[in-house]
Amino acid sequence: MVMLLVLGTAFVNAQKIEIKDDNVLLDGKAILKSEKINTFQYSFYTLDDNEILMFRMFDNETPQYQADDYYVINFIDQRVKVQCTDFSRIVSGLGMNSKKNMEKLMTWLLKEKVITPEGKVNPDKVGVFFDKYDEKILERTVR
Repeated sequence: MVMLLVLGTAFVNAQKIEIKDDNVLLDGKAILKSEKINTFQYSFYTLDDNEILMFRMFDNETPQYQADDYYVINFIDQRVKVQCTDFSRIVSGLGMNSKKNMEKLMTWLLKEKVITPEGKVNPDKVGVFFDKYDEKILERTVR
């Protein structure tokens, strides 16, 4: 019985993120706007068109070798760039469905409380997010 209560609570608190018609919807309500620049880059805006977040994937100039690929989440107003190689947090299913991947990214940012349910960036949580996930890839890359 206790297990059913715990599982029921988990499902009640689950929030659904969807990108539809260039809007980021949380449980059907628009909280942000999105713009797909190309398969590897997305920008996110407040509902009044202020850019708050940019996502970009890099192949490290080795398109055939994927082990060195990484992505950057750029929090514009905070001037913080998180560089990460853990694609499991953003890749949804097989292949590169960029819309589904960005939905997964938004779900991750909401879970980490970096993005609020109102579509605002929580600057205090951006620092925590950076400390948890930034891998300082460009500092380690020899060019």
